[in-house]
Parts: sequence; structure tokens; C-alpha cells
Amino acid sequence: MKLNELRIGNLTSRLPIVQGGMGVGISMAGLASAVANEGGIGVISAAIPGIHEPDFATNSARANIRALRNEIRKARKMTDGVLGVNVMVALTDFSAMVRTSIEEGIDIIFSGAGLPLDLPGYLVEKAKTKLVPIVSSARAAKIICQKWLSRFNYLPDAMVVEGPKAGGHIGFKAEQIDDPDFTLDHLVTEVIDALKPYESGHQKIPVIAAGGVYGGENIHYFLKLGAAGVQMGTRFVATHECDADDAFKQAYVDAKEEDMVVIKSPVGLPGRVIRNDFTEAVNQGKKKPFKCPFHCIKTCDSSKSPYCIAMALGNARKGKLKHGFAFAGKNAYRVEKVVSVKELMTTLMEEFGRAAAESDVQKEEVYRRCNIDLGPGTRVPQKCEDSAWLF
Repeated sequence: MKLNELRIGNLTSRLPIVQGGMGVGISMAGLASAVANEGGIGVISAAIPGIHEPDFATNSARANIRALRNEIRKARKMTDGVLGVNVMVALTDFSAMVRTSIEEGIDIIFSGAGLPLDLPGYLVEKAKTKLVPIVSSARAAKIICQKWLSRFNYLPDAMVVEGPKAGGHIGFKAEQIDDPDFTLDHLVTEVIDALKPYESGHQKIPVIAAGGVYGGENIHYFLKLGAAGVQMGTRFVATHECDADDAFKQAYVDAKEEDMVVIKSPVGLPGRVIRNDFTEAVNQGKKKPFKCPFHCIKTCDSSKSPYCIAMALGNARKGKLKHGFAFAGKNAYRVEKVVSVKELMTTLMEEFGRAAAESDVQKEEVYRRCNIDLGPGTRVPQKCEDSAWLF
């Protein structure tokens, strides 16, 4: 099985790998351009990109627009590959981030943390930007398709399905995170089936699996399941090109499995992080509500929040982990070292190749035991439970 290209509208990436957008400041021009140069889709995060701009405290809206515009332009100078921007619906300046991305001619907008029901309405004449919602259920996928068709006569150019093993804010209730009914493979197959009625008479809507995809064997599994590609975040943090401080990356390398915990974020959602002294202080009630001048997330109530999520993530990004924490996927503890994006992509392709070869051997054995003709011409499968997954 060959590692296929990923086609989203008229865009094609050589590898079916999307680098997840990670804020605050984790995936910016440096990481996104490096991924795009290696054949994947590089993604810049629009989550408070201007937090380290000198005027952020006095005019955060202007700082965010300027920073995002600069990051997109910087990335464009560094790559001819496919680039995207991740814009969370929950952002207070969602509209400004979307408009800025489209004005700068970004290839793709990925949008989750809420349902981006109005997203096609931001497209202007001759805009080439593709629109890709991020969902956590077949129900959400159907609602988006119905609303976009009825209001804009537009269907998603692709759909990212994010499972509960993802890092950062998770679109699931606490009790659903470890529920077997909400595993990523279940969600992917449900969304693929949910999209089929909308594909009749239209082009196919590629489904991209995300949340807990760690190695090439996972890529092989989800492509075999019917996904067109995968989205990965955690693995790309531990790369030299990642825009975070080295101390942030080292937190991944040093993490143990028991350090991967889910917290209740100030924005009202569960969030998966690497446990540290900061998160322990929050759990012990040592952090008190504060006055917030930004209100960067719509659902954040600063009068009740024990800390500012933006500042905590911004501090972590700069390596100041005593004053913040790192978002991370459930498999972050498996990271052993920091490598280049090129090395990572090579490793993923090698892992995929081994998984595909093992799958071919298993398939031949099933054919043999079920007395299925392996020769040319029509093959009629015999009644055999072992062969059910092949047909």
C-alpha cells in the first residue's frame, strides 16, 4: 500500500499528513514551512499570535492581525508547499483572523473549537482558500454540511475528525474521553458514512483523522479505514523547527505516561496537558481569579478563572514552565528526542512501509486459509470470518 497524496480541492500535498495548528505560538511560520517543504500541509495557529507583540497589552486585536499577517508572509517566503491557518471558532477575534488569512491568500483554513457555521460567508470573489472544519462527531459533520449547503451552496473541502486523545482543548465531555464509543476509529467511520449523502453529485469530501495519531502504523491504519489523511500535532512539537522554546520541547521528552492529564480549562473545556508544578498549584487552589484585559476566548469568564490560559500558554511557549504548562496529546510521553522535520517525515514513511508490508503478509495468509484465488481474474471470497475485513 503506497503512501498516497492528499487532495483538497485543487490542492495536492505529496504526503497525506497535516501538521496540527498549535497555539499559543507553537506552530508558526518556522514549523509550518518546514512541514510543507517535506510534502505535508503546514499549519500556522491563529490562536493569539500577537501575544508577544509590544502593543499586545494596549491593542491585542491589532497585534494579533499584524502577527498573523507577518507569519503567513514569512512562511510563504520559506516554502512553495501547501500552507494552512487554524482558526478556533471560540476566539473572540475569529472574524478578523479568518479575514486576514483569506486576504493573505492562505491555501486552507482549518476551523474547530465550535462549529464554523458562517465560515463560507467570509470568502470573497476569486478567493482560493479552502475551508476545512474540525469536528468530533458525525452529528457535527452533518450540521455543518446542511448549514453550508442551505446558506452558501458550499460543502467542506475536507473534514478533520478529532478524537479524544488529542492535545489541548478537547471537544468531548469528561466522561466521553475514555469511552470506547468515542474512539477515533469509530468517529472516522461514522463521519465518512455521514458525508456520503452530501457527496452525491459533488466531489468527495476527504476525511482526515486526528487525535492520537503518533506513528506510521497509525497512518496506515486510518488510511486503510477510509481516511484520506491524518493530522498530527504532538510529533511535530519535538522538532528543531517547532517555534516553541527548547524547554517546551524538552517537557515532551521528559514526560512520563502518568504526566499526561486532563484538566478543566478556564474556557470551560477539558484540556490535555503535561502535568507540572503550575497545574498542581491550580488543582490545590493556589491560583486566584484575576483581572483580564484581553478576553481572547469567548467562553472564558475571568472573574471565575484561576489563571489566564493565554498567558499560561504564552509563558510555556517561551520556556517559562513555572508560569504555565504545555498542551500535549495523550502519546506525548512516547517522544524520546527532538529531531528535524525531515527526520520525522522519513521515520513516519518507514513506519508506514513496515505496517503496509505486514498487512500484505497477513492478507496473503487469510486468502490462503480461506482458499481464495490469488491469481488473475475474478476472485470469489469463500465464507470465512477471517477474510471479512478484506472485502
